[in-house]
Amino acid sequence: MEGRRAIPSERRLAERFGVSIGTLRKAIDELCAENILIRHQGLGTFVALHQRDRYFFRFFRVVRRDGDKSYPTVSLVNFRKTKATREVAARLRIAEKAPVFQFTNQLSLHGEAVIIDTIIVPEARFATLTEAALRNRPGTMYNFYQDAFGINVVGTDERVRIGHASELEGTLLGLAAGAPVLEIERIAYSYHEQPVEYRLSHVNTRDYEYVPNPARVSNPG
Repeated sequence: MEGRRAIPSERRLAERFGVSIGTLRKAIDELCAENILIRHQGLGTFVALHQRDRYFFRFFRVVRRDGDKSYPTVSLVNFRKTKATREVAARLRIAEKAPVFQFTNQLSLHGEAVIIDTIIVPEARFATLTEAALRNRPGTMYNFYQDAFGINVVGTDERVRIGHASELEGTLLGLAAGAPVLEIERIAYSYHEQPVEYRLSHVNTRDYEYVPNPARVSNPG
């Protein structure tokens, strides 16, 4: 199927990893249940793509209080190359002061700025990332990671707490600097629980709320 990557046959995978066909099929069944793989009868098993309509709300959990789900309008605020702090390095499992890209997105829902995302990714995994590529990407962030870098985000861990808007975030959200906001710390993982993105989101919850995914969200920290 065009644009999708088929995995090798069950026999080849079983031989490669030295496991029985039964064990391999069980593993594939679990990956299909988590929407990481998709079976197509007569065609094979494929890596799931981050198509917006199918996967977006698996990872985007901020909704209006009346339950309405809406796709955000995303604007890139800033982009820079920097070095990983000790905290970020630990989250991404990279060396402290390793080169990383850091950028900020403003997300608007129903015409109102609601979320400010600060995102950090390791340069080693995203070596060709540029501000222009980010600004002009045609799809979601995770679709962009997949198409441009071959990185599939298959799960996230999140911690939710009360934070305070920085001066920049306050300006972008129409709040006073230091105003209370919902703070969501997220680590995005590729295969084998490999962290590929650190994200800190600040949400104006005046009209919006966070709906967790119990299967993947950590206890509030």
